[in-house]
Order: sequence, then structure tokens, then C-alpha cells
Amino acid sequence: MKIVHSWLAELVQVPADVETTAREIALRGFEVASVETHPHAVIDFEITANRPDCLNHVGMAREASAIWGAPLQMPDLAMPSPGPAERLDVRIDDPDLCPRYCAQVFEVRVGPSPGWLVQRLEAAGVRSINNIVDVTNYVMLELGQPMHAFDLARLADGLIVVRRATKGERLRTLDGVERALDPDMLVIADAQRASALGGVMGGADSEISSQTTMIALESAYFLPASVRRTSKRLGLKTEASTRFERGADINAPPVGVARAAALLDKLGAGRPRGPLIDRYPVPRSPARLYLRAARIGRLLGQYVPADRVPTILEPLGFGVAPSRNGSDESTSRNGSKESAEPGWVVTVPTYRVDVMREADLIEEVGRHFGFDNLPVSFPPLEAPQAPPDPRIARDRIVRRVLTAAGFSEAMTFAFIERQAALPFADNGAEPAAIANPLSEKFAVLRPSLLPGLLDAAAYNRRRERRDIQLFETGSRFTADGEGRAAAFVWSGAAAPPHWSSAPKAVDFFDVKGVAQQVASAFRLETECVAAARSYLVPGRTAEIVVRPNGSTRPLAVLGQITPSIAAARGFPAHDELYVAEIDLNALADLEPGDDLTAQSLPRFPSIVRDISFTVDEALPAATVRGTIRSAAPSTLVSIAEFDRYQGKGVPAGRVSLSMHLTFRASDRTLTDQEADSVTETIFNALRAAHGAERR
Repeated sequence: MKIVHSWLAELVQVPADVETTAREIALRGFEVASVETHPHAVIDFEITANRPDCLNHVGMAREASAIWGAPLQMPDLAMPSPGPAERLDVRIDDPDLCPRYCAQVFEVRVGPSPGWLVQRLEAAGVRSINNIVDVTNYVMLELGQPMHAFDLARLADGLIVVRRATKGERLRTLDGVERALDPDMLVIADAQRASALGGVMGGADSEISSQTTMIALESAYFLPASVRRTSKRLGLKTEASTRFERGADINAPPVGVARAAALLDKLGAGRPRGPLIDRYPVPRSPARLYLRAARIGRLLGQYVPADRVPTILEPLGFGVAPSRNGSDESTSRNGSKESAEPGWVVTVPTYRVDVMREADLIEEVGRHFGFDNLPVSFPPLEAPQAPPDPRIARDRIVRRVLTAAGFSEAMTFAFIERQAALPFADNGAEPAAIANPLSEKFAVLRPSLLPGLLDAAAYNRRRERRDIQLFETGSRFTADGEGRAAAFVWSGAAAPPHWSSAPKAVDFFDVKGVAQQVASAFRLETECVAAARSYLVPGRTAEIVVRPNGSTRPLAVLGQITPSIAAARGFPAHDELYVAEIDLNALADLEPGDDLTAQSLPRFPSIVRDISFTVDEALPAATVRGTIRSAAPSTLVSIAEFDRYQGKGVPAGRVSLSMHLTFRASDRTLTDQEADSVTETIFNALRAAHGAERR
């Protein structure tokens, strides 16, 4: 809102230096966008949406009056003596959207505005049109009351009807655009057609021109929600709609007409004809709130002298009356009653639509007492801070592990398309539907994080990104209710390209390794077992499980997305896409406690033995390692596979495995004979359990 310094100075005594004025007003909660000094001293304030009363010079003058203790000089509101009445009638058909409507007929002489008026309007950012339109804009900038002038000769039957638009009704507005109206839009009509959009813009058919001699001057109050809805739907933002949709003053319409009449008389541009028409079906009374003196200090954390409260609130327009020995009761705008304590009964002016409770009054006191006078220390804590949710730390560890593995975090919607969710639903169950979805693409709650990541991978692939690594942590919604999960997708190269070796495409074992690395970060011993999922390729699907106390608990599922599902979501069917989804709820249940123990570094050297043998190619590696561990004594400290071979020299259906076996004793140095004996025992166990043959 551009405030012209000289205009403001006519209303209240302010410092001559515009910078000082801007700085002092800004300290009361207003942001200064800019200060101009040439050709006119103008302060551009950023007015928050809850303070429509400050979208005008009088509103800012009230703030200045409270700051400097200077009286507010209201502009001339004297209504000139009216001439003979002209025919005009006003009917409100929809008082819910227009609770008050004022109109006054003026006999006018349309022409250019005087220089002082043009200069003030232009300094405030408004273009001069003619003396009649300029007066309405001047009143809006001065008092905050938007107004509109109709050519009376163009209003059929001299009638103004405030009603909703009819189905299929159209209106050509002042900007020359013909607009289709909806039945919930408020229009100002004559006896035949719509002539203006209530609170937004006038119509071209009733626009005043140089031949206009009689006008009907409109000054009304419109429901903010109605104006906002119409403005948004038509994409039509005006100075009037900005003020009405934030909340205007229901008592301002007759004041606006009086000020316009005084200006027209001063300019010699017109005089009123007949009395003011004021349609106000249900008058409203100002709200009364109780302000407790003790509550001010408790809320602000700073004692405010009692004699300062009226000197702050009264210049802002509030009526302040001391309570009668603490026996008063007042009713707030929401209808609740508050028993009185020593303090004040405050009458809230109707232009302060933001003040609805005692805390709002205390904010006004705090603003003008000075927020800089409030203590900077934090209030003492009366209870210890609640510990953070364990899920926060757990999710942070998962993110760190997956980021270290080369994945980038993605964020997808929890609401997804039904067709995208169906393949991932439990046993073909119907996904949980949204009662009022924004569109079919947000129709159900996701049963898995994978559909969103699959779409994200397809989005990247369509933009020529071949190597894709994405992960996400979040909620999923299954038949068991809401649960937490982490999921990732991987396509393209398994590692960044390097000149020293040929690129390797990601495969099942890469994905398995990352999933197991997440489990290892939580000190979980896991196994990988074959599994089946309808959305994963058979033979390339597995579960990561944990076996606590002899039971089996699934922790993650992983594998390759079936090409048909990938193609249906826009991912190339010929590109392999591997995925994994980790149940974070299961991870939380299985995570061991904080009973960490430290082990000293080994004092004695280790002995390594390599063993090579053939087994059935379908035998899981975890089973082989389990057999080795069960057959070996405690001196076996690690097992590491270093070769897997199929081909010449190995029978069909068999696979050759080579492993490093590391042995170490904690109390002595092992001998070669001991290592060889244990190795032989291990091989005999493999032969007995799996038909292994030495190579």
C-alpha cells in the first residue's frame, strides 16, 4: 500500500522526515517495501492479509496517532444539501452476500480532475480517468471503502438489484472482456441485466462517459468469501476485490458516500440529488471484549503500566472503559462469556475485523508498547523436553546408508492412481480409496512406496537418464493399517563408469547387497531366501529375513520389476529395473538394544585356508555358509566367497565355489595342522549335507 506522506500529514501530525515516519511505523509490525522521495514522498508498506483496515491513509493515520500521540483529523465528511430527488430504488435479494448497500444519486459534470488530485492519485499508483472516477478512487485510498459510479440513464427503470447471477448470464466488464457468470456469483443488476460484479468490477454497459449527467454512486459491504470466490474463478484481481475479500468495514458505506459528496462539491463536479439510500436489513453491533490487566503481562512476559493501555487502544479506534470492580462480563465475537477480572471492557470498531479475542487486544498493546521492550530471555521450562520420536533417528540412519550407496532421495505422493496401486496391493486386495480425491491420479492411498518410485524412474528415463538410483522413506497403507517403509529403485550401471574396466549393469545381487547393508547398520543378522511376488520377476525375487529366537520375520522384499508392469508405467520394458522395500516397523521391532560391548584387538595372528568345491547350482549361498559355520569350531572368524564358476570342467547343473576361511584363536597361535584339520571337517560336512565335491 503506497502512502503519500503529505496526504498522511493532513490526517495526523507526523515527522517531516519521511524516513523517520517509515521507520517508526515499521516498528509496529509493518514491513516497508520502499521509500521514495521524488517527485513525491511515498512510503510503500507491505500490509498483511489480516489488516485490511490499513489499506488506506486513514488506517495508517490511526497507527501514527497511537505512535506520536497526535489527534486524528478526519477528512471532510459534510454532506452538501441535496437537490430534488431523482428516481432510484435499491433492492437486496441476497443479504447473505451483501448485508449492506448504499446508493446516492448525483448530478455531475464529467471532466478532468484538478492537478492536486491527479498528483496524489498517481503518487499512490492510480491512473487518473476523470473527475468522477478519480473521486471514487480517492475515497478508496483515503478511507479504504471501494466505490463505483453507474450512469443512471443506463440503469433500466432506475432500479438496482443486488442478486446472484442467473444460469448462463454474461457480463462485459470495464476491461472490455465478456465474462460467463456462475449462479453463485453476486452481481449488481438493473431491472433487465447485470451491470457489475459485486465487489470486483463494474460493467461496461453502465459505464459513465463524457455525456453522463446523472450517476448512481454505489458504496456497499460484500461478503469477503463471495468476492474472493468470484475474483479467483474469473482471474480478475482489482483494488476493490483486494479490500473486500480481506474484510471491509460494514459501517463504512455511508461514510464513503459522504466523503465522495464533499469532494465532488469541492471540485464543483457534482451535487447530491435526493436522500441517501441505505439498505441495511440486519444491523450489526460492535463486538465487546474483556481485557484483563494481569493477562497482558502473562502473555507478553512484560508488565505494561495500566495507564498505557487506553492511550494505546483509543487512538486505534477502540472504545476502552474500566471494569466496575471486576464485576463486568462481556461477550466475545464467538459468543463465549469470560468472567471479568480487573481490566477494561473494550469495544472493537467494525473496521478491525482481525480483533476477535482478548489475545488480539494484547497484541495491539504489545505492538505499540514496543516489541523491543519485551524480554529476550526464554521462559523457564517447567517440564523436560519430550524425547524425540525413535523413528526420526531410524529414518536418518536409513537415509544415510542409502545415500552412501549412491541413491538420491525422492518424495512422492501418498495418494496415487488406482491402476498404479493394484499390482502392489496385498494379495490383490483393493487399495484404500480416498473419499474426495482431487483427480483419478490421487484416488487411493499407496499400499507400497514402489509405485511412486517406479513413476519417478520412468520420468527420469524419459529424459534420457539411463542410470537411476532413487529411494524414499514414508508411510504405506495396507490391510494391516498404516506402516513405515523404505524403498529404492535401481536401473542402469551398478557403478560409475571408469576407463579401467567395462561397465557392469546392476543385477539382483547389487540390490541384495544394499538391502543387507541397511540391515547391518542396525546390527541385524539376516538371510536371503527365495520368494514370490506378482510384481517381481520369478527367480529374481527374494526376501531378507531375520530369525529371532528360532522364528522367521520378513524384513524386506527385493527383485526385478516385471517388464509388463514397468512398461505400463512408462518405463522401457527392455531395461531391467530392480527394487527393494524394507519394512521399517519390522526393523524397529527387531533392532537390538544399546547393549554394545567392546572387544580388544586380536593378540594372535590368523590363518587363512582356501577351499574350492562344486555343489548344485540352485543351492543358496546362505545355506552353504550356514553349513560351514555349524561344522566349524569357534576359531572360524570369517567366510568370504572369492570365486564362482560355471563352464568347462564343471558338470552341468553344478557350480564351483571358492571361499576364504579365516581362523584365529584368542589364547594362542593356531598351528597349520589345526587349520588343516578344521578345513577337512568343514569339507566333510559340505559333502554330507550338499553332495559337495572337491576341486
